[in-house]
Amino acid sequence: MRAAIVEAPGKVSVTTVADPTPGPREVVVSVASCGLCGTDLHILQGEFAPTLPIVPGHEFAGEIVGIGRDVTELAVGDRVAVDPSLHCHECRYCRIGRGNLCERWAAIGVTVAGGAAEFAVAPVANCVKLPEHIDVKDAALIEPLSCAVRGYDVLSSTLGAEVLIYGSGTMGLMMLELAKRTGAASVDVLDVNPDRLGTAGLLGCSRSAAGAEELEQPGGWDVVIDATGNAAAIQDGLGRVAKGGTFLQFGVADYATTAVIEPYRIYNQEITITGSMAVLHSYERAAALFATGVLDPSVFISDRLPLEQYPQAIDRFKAGIGRKIVVQP
Repeated sequence: MRAAIVEAPGKVSVTTVADPTPGPREVVVSVASCGLCGTDLHILQGEFAPTLPIVPGHEFAGEIVGIGRDVTELAVGDRVAVDPSLHCHECRYCRIGRGNLCERWAAIGVTVAGGAAEFAVAPVANCVKLPEHIDVKDAALIEPLSCAVRGYDVLSSTLGAEVLIYGSGTMGLMMLELAKRTGAASVDVLDVNPDRLGTAGLLGCSRSAAGAEELEQPGGWDVVIDATGNAAAIQDGLGRVAKGGTFLQFGVADYATTAVIEPYRIYNQEITITGSMAVLHSYERAAALFATGVLDPSVFISDRLPLEQYPQAIDRFKAGIGRKIVVQP
């Protein structure tokens, strides 16, 4: 089969590899679409993936074309979206229900071969069957949506909150859509990319700007979400949190990124600084939300490229062009 391969830091190509074989409780998925995200850039930089080479791709959906001998829940021909999370279920964090913090954390497309290929293997337990009205080529959006759902789980949103989101890429826009549905009084969005910012306006943000200083908000925002991973945005956002407010680090920063906090202000104003890591008990809920039309795929997916153009797709994503980019075998 054909697959994208990150061979070494900075080096990615599309080549022919052996077809996958399912284990007893695994299925083989014929990939219909696979999304690119910031994690894929980190893998290309030599971060996250413990070893290279690796077939990337943790946002994917497709049709089951092979099943292991002990699989009874699903059948060949079923269309599924795949949760890439691979938890050990044995460590302390798994045992307390925090599998996203697993001491042996692993994921399809990060530690084992992923969905940027014609076929991918996944545990049957990680597959969510899609309803008939969902286009399987759009269902790669479910994985990033599940990360956004986890983010809102962490926030435990309060009705009437004033929200500020840094970044209007795919994840920032998903956080915007969820903020609108979790009772926010206002949702402002910041981005230096005018095209992406225009999409935030299309989706109904309250205000949009290139920087927070352009918006009049003397007391700050109740909830500030960084969806960029950018050091300057993070630093600025930490200073925009209102008294009693919360800062959520949602964007994936480089390992070396740092920010300065003001301990006295955090104490005196009871500010909460927290993070949201990947998916936790949120994939099925994201699939259910997606089935209701919480996201418009025609807005969120800006580019659909053939798998053979994976290197060009990753370059396009790296340059900040478009929104969600998917490759299709």
